[in-house]
Amino acid sequence: MPLWSGTVDGMSKLDLVIRPAQDDDGAAIAAVYAPYVRDTPVSFEMEPPSAVEMANRIIGTLSTHPWLVAERGGEIVGYTYAGKHSQRAAYRWTVDVTVYVRGSERRTGVGRRLYQALLETLRQQGFRSAFAEIVLPNPGSARLHEAIGFQHIGVHKDIGHKLDRWQDIGYWRLGLSNSTAAPSEPIPFDAFRHTVAFSKLLGMVFAATATASTVPME
Repeated sequence: MPLWSGTVDGMSKLDLVIRPAQDDDGAAIAAVYAPYVRDTPVSFEMEPPSAVEMANRIIGTLSTHPWLVAERGGEIVGYTYAGKHSQRAAYRWTVDVTVYVRGSERRTGVGRRLYQALLETLRQQGFRSAFAEIVLPNPGSARLHEAIGFQHIGVHKDIGHKLDRWQDIGYWRLGLSNSTAAPSEPIPFDAFRHTVAFSKLLGMVFAATATASTVPME
């Protein structure tokens, strides 16, 4: 299985590994995600999904879109994934993306590395635009996205109600291609993940970020 690994800025003697998620990661990923659902408005879900539900989400994503996890010492400490922006056919070159990191790993660069691997994968698959939604205010998440190249494009006011208040969502966009030619169909992730190109891009992400400054996570 292709993966990326490396010691992260001297933070730990344990290597960080980035690899595709698999269905038996459901429990560990659910544990990372649960505090965001239970304690914050970052996710608009009201109840944390179970390990089985999370495994089903992973399985349902990986055929077409990437879902990547970061491991340290064999434990999952963060994850990122992309999904369809809409079910309608003309949107199939557009993705929504998100990243979550365990509380103890925030501000360590894990989120940035996950996102860089995800976004380069999406570029090479042939997607054109990536969109991120951020519940406001969340300056750490906004800085992370903008440091990677996302641009703020607007706000939906009072779009959800959670934790006893109305919540606003900001929208950020990153262009993955500027080509004006008619697009080819995106390469499904279950095919792309087994290519030499995927292995190489994970290695390039490590080389490009091994000495980079860390960016606050959401």
